[in-house]
Amino acid sequence: MNKSISILGSGWLGFPLAKQLTSEFEKVNISTRSEEKSKLLEGVGLRPFIIDMQNLKKNIQSFLQTDTLIINVTGKDINAFKNLISEIEKSPVKEVLFISSTSVYPEHSGLCRESRPLDISSHPLLEIEALFQQNTHFKSTILRFSGLIGGKRHPGRFFATGKSIRLAEAGVNLIHLDDCLAIIAIIVKQHVFPELLNCCADTHPRKVDFYTANALALGLPKPQISSENRQSNKIVSNEKLKKRLNYQFIHGDLMQLDARKDYDLN
Repeated sequence: MNKSISILGSGWLGFPLAKQLTSEFEKVNISTRSEEKSKLLEGVGLRPFIIDMQNLKKNIQSFLQTDTLIINVTGKDINAFKNLISEIEKSPVKEVLFISSTSVYPEHSGLCRESRPLDISSHPLLEIEALFQQNTHFKSTILRFSGLIGGKRHPGRFFATGKSIRLAEAGVNLIHLDDCLAIIAIIVKQHVFPELLNCCADTHPRKVDFYTANALALGLPKPQISSENRQSNKIVSNEKLKKRLNYQFIHGDLMQLDARKDYDLN
C-alpha cells in the first residue's frame, strides 16, 4: 500500500472518503477552495490544499506528490481538465480514479452497459473521460456513479420544495454513499487500473414508489407527479462491476433502505 493518496474534491463524497482512507494511508491529501474548510479538514487529520481547478497554482505539484489520485469534482470545464492533466504528467502519479456519472447514457437507452458505444460529443463528461483514458503517462479507472443518495442526501427531501417527479413510472438508477466508499476502497487497495465501471444499486423501483415512500417516512407530503407524457426505459447495469470486483452491494435493494438509520438526518 502506498503511503499517501490525494483526493481532489472534499464534498459529499470526497470528505468521508478521505476520513475513511486515513486508516489505510499515512498521508491523505485533500483539496478545497475554502480557507475555512481547510481548517476543518486539518482538524480531522487530513492534509488540506487550497486548489481551484480554474486557476491552478504552484501548490498543485505538492498536492500531486503521490502514486494515486482520486478526482471527485463537479466541474465539466474541458480546458481546466486539460491543464490538470498536464500537471499530473509532471508528477509521480501512476493511477488516476476519475468519478464520472451514468448521466452520460441517454435517457431513453434501455439497459446501459459500459460496452455501449456513445457519441463523445453528446456529453462533456465523455470528453473528460477520454482525456484520462487516452493518456499514456498514467493508468485511469473511470467510475460512472448513478444518482447519489446517503449521508445528508435523503431522497425523501428531493421533492419537498414542491418540484414534481419527472418520468414517474421510470426505474430509478441510484447508489448509496456506503457503496460508493466501499467500491472506491477496493479499487485503490487492489490497484484496479485501468477500468471503466458503472456503479448503481441492483434494484430499480419506480420513481413514484421510491420517492413517495421516502417522503412519507419523514412525515413529508406526498410528492407531486409531473404531467409530462414522456417515458424512460433507462436502466444502468452493474454486472461488470460485481464480477470485476467480486462485489456485493451493501444497499443493493433500494426499497430496503431504512429512511432514518441509513441517512444523516442532522
